[in-house]
Amino acid sequence: MILTVTPNPSLDRTYEVPSLGRGEVVRATGDRMDPGGKGVNVSRAVAAAGVRTVAVLPLGGAPGALVATLLDEQGIEAVPVPVAGQTRSNIAVAEPDGTLTKINAPGPELSEAEREALLATVGEKSVGADWIACCGSLPRGLAPSWYAELVARAHAAGARIALDTSGPALLAALAERPDVVKPNAEELAEAVGRPLTTVGDAVKAAQELRSAGARAVLASLGADGQLLVDDSGTYFASAPVTAVRSNVGAGDSSLAGFLIAGGTGVLALASAVAHGAAAVQLPGSVMPSPSDLRPDAVTVTAEVPLDRVLMEPAS
Repeated sequence: MILTVTPNPSLDRTYEVPSLGRGEVVRATGDRMDPGGKGVNVSRAVAAAGVRTVAVLPLGGAPGALVATLLDEQGIEAVPVPVAGQTRSNIAVAEPDGTLTKINAPGPELSEAEREALLATVGEKSVGADWIACCGSLPRGLAPSWYAELVARAHAAGARIALDTSGPALLAALAERPDVVKPNAEELAEAVGRPLTTVGDAVKAAQELRSAGARAVLASLGADGQLLVDDSGTYFASAPVTAVRSNVGAGDSSLAGFLIAGGTGVLALASAVAHGAAAVQLPGSVMPSPSDLRPDAVTVTAEVPLDRVLMEPAS
């Protein structure tokens, strides 16, 4: 079982449009509504793979109730922590060339009692979990040290932690030695305070995160592929993508693939890349099912192309 924690969930509406023009009336060619938030997306991808998952998340108001309903419809065991504020609603607009415009609301502010209730619920529901995936931004009311406290409590209970967040929350949590952290290139650059222009730059940055406490780093480098840096070495993996339809939730799908495959080593890295490549070719934040995956198309190597210039340099 994989437990996910999403401190700042959302109700996500995705619209597909022919083109997006500022100040114009734009008619959508398709739309969908999904429960959102990085941890929620991990649970959705895990459930799509036929693996049990439990999603712990603070929910409030009508949008929160709808998120819980949508999760239930997708076979995900949702464990809502009631909050007084209203769960945020986000909008994404996807164009045919893969360009995605997102409008993310700030979300509710959690009280001290709600903060403690969220931590306590994670502790109660983590019994028997193979992994706890803690993902996404922190809502107002949770200090950057909140993830660090969660990691410390989880480790004390014998659980393994995968952390996907950024900024001060990521840096604060490193001291508690999360078992794996999953930054993308921009988040990796932010963490080390300098631009990344090559795969070698990303490798060095991942090694610095390990020196700061992360036991393993799974880094998404966009169209270039993914890196895994752990005790056994450094590995690079990639897979061809025919056409990018939407990258919403692709990184979350990758993390789900990594954890489903055990969360360590090259087989887990290959699974992460297969899931991420499949996700970007699906509409909105649809998560790939086993039939969408092409594991045979994934290439994994320990001969990392350090001098390769990133297609999407990170600043």
